[in-house]
Amino acid sequence: MSLETWLAFVGASALLLMLPGPTILTVISYSLTHGKRARLPLVLAVALGDSTALALSLLGLGALLAASAFWFTVVKTIGGLYLLYLGFKLLRAGVSPAALPQAGAAGSRWKLFANTYLVTALNPKGIIFFVAFLPQFIDPAGDVTRQLWTLSATFVTCAGINAAAYALFAGSARRLLASPRAQRGFNLGGGTLLSAAGIWALLARRA
Repeated sequence: MSLETWLAFVGASALLLMLPGPTILTVISYSLTHGKRARLPLVLAVALGDSTALALSLLGLGALLAASAFWFTVVKTIGGLYLLYLGFKLLRAGVSPAALPQAGAAGSRWKLFANTYLVTALNPKGIIFFVAFLPQFIDPAGDVTRQLWTLSATFVTCAGINAAAYALFAGSARRLLASPRAQRGFNLGGGTLLSAAGIWALLARRA
């Protein structure tokens, strides 16, 4: 893929990852309750969890897209509609303060790691989202499988950096998330971004 396409993917991934979801709320909660000792296992758990979700998404996706122009179009269409659905939900979302999950009595770094990994890896919306998101940056005329794994590695790296940033600034992030004004901004910005990505997918033409 071109450098411009890869940089566009990095930018889009960074924007999407900054929107707080179950994984980020878990990272913030554990960071606040367990301090510095939680940072490394949390970052590793997010990276491994996203890697697992991506692997589940890509096991059949690469072969499917490489083998059939028809199914490539089908996947892009379904993905575009799903992105529009997510964007619509965010745009309609309320702005009441989100409740952070309770960290509980996690007694070891391994338990912190396991809990965060499960939250990240076993989110079915995440798996479906990867199927919808990654093909938008694929050149079907090139090596589809190689491009998919390149984008996957890039996304996991961005996710790890994002988790580390939230863990480092957990106190500020929690105060920010408690603000209705900030939540409204996240909802409108994220909804607009996802809706635009969905429209892009639906209108895109195969090379």
